[in-house]
Amino acid sequence: MAADTELYEGDKVEVTVGPIAHGGHCVARHEGQVIFVRHALPGERVVVEITELHKAYLRGDCVEVLQASPDRITPRCPYAHANGCGGCDLQHVASPAQREWKAAVVREQLVRLGRLGEAELDALGVTVAELPGGDEGWRTRVRYRADALGRPGLLKHRSNEVVAIGRCRIAHPEIQALDVLERRWPDTDLIDVVKPSSAPAQLVQDPPQRIVERAAGHDFTISAGGFWQVHPAAADTLVEAVLELLDPRPGEHAWDLYGGAGLFAAALADRVGVTGAVTLVESARDGVAAARGNLAALGVRVVEATVERALHRDRRPKERLPHADVVVLDPPRTGAGAAVVKAITAAGPRAVAYVACDPAALGRDVRTFREQGWKLTALRAYDCFPQTHHVECVALLNPGE
Repeated sequence: MAADTELYEGDKVEVTVGPIAHGGHCVARHEGQVIFVRHALPGERVVVEITELHKAYLRGDCVEVLQASPDRITPRCPYAHANGCGGCDLQHVASPAQREWKAAVVREQLVRLGRLGEAELDALGVTVAELPGGDEGWRTRVRYRADALGRPGLLKHRSNEVVAIGRCRIAHPEIQALDVLERRWPDTDLIDVVKPSSAPAQLVQDPPQRIVERAAGHDFTISAGGFWQVHPAAADTLVEAVLELLDPRPGEHAWDLYGGAGLFAAALADRVGVTGAVTLVESARDGVAAARGNLAALGVRVVEATVERALHRDRRPKERLPHADVVVLDPPRTGAGAAVVKAITAAGPRAVAYVACDPAALGRDVRTFREQGWKLTALRAYDCFPQTHHVECVALLNPGE
């Protein structure tokens, strides 16, 4: 970085904002330096305060808008601003434009990381669908933090600093009605709250209590602190997309990889019936225990192992997974990885439904599928996390001819 253009934390510069980038920010340039800017929109002229210095790029917050985008709105949350709460990236963006923002990110990641062409993406029709319920009051799981004075709040962006708040607008109304934010918490720095689909909102206690979530026509008993989709409509929406794209048939064998408490396995078992078979693979012990209890009556085999280990060719015969006609792949945010993708394609299923919570991970794994001769034949994207940059995708992959 040239000395005459060097910037430091706290410096303010005027820039014209460029394209959207993955992570809830846009790209701008100042004297040849790349700046990832939060709280801005493409095409705007803004003043950016530099917040982080890196060798190849800078990070910054928009602190003044000189020329606004027509998609800009005044954030309804008073804590959604520079140096404020880091939970919502897109409070300043009108709801339809938020979904366009997320669709642009999905496209960019599939082009840059997945190596898809624009014509292929146009054929897929990348759009982001709105879920029922609006863009506030949807979050059924909230982790508040307490500062040194015991005041509850949420963290700043890329920081462990707590912003004390009086209300979180995206929290479920029953969570907002609890007195969590009115109390002091001198003896803890984490306050987890959950609103199950079958019970009132409640604090998650140290001895983890069990809750029941209902989706896809089944009840799922899980730990109150265990993983479940945070949007009330997300579980049913994703199951519906997986079943529609994968089209599991009676008598088929299915794998549910990274299966958690058994959401997709239960839906698969309903479709393949008693003449078919479903195998769920999960490594987390609480997830395995939940899956075994939730799926016992459906005859699903639950394998406690990492997906990498479960798919390894050197496993003893009795440990090996049976043949799969269809696969549901629902990896963590880091994605499945090349080894898992190659093992799945080598197993020869007719189709894979990939449920992705991160478009960058999806892009990397789609590239590996394509390198193995497979095709991305359908893609659905859903706004499961309104007001944030996060987007959930369901991709259908099939072996090439």
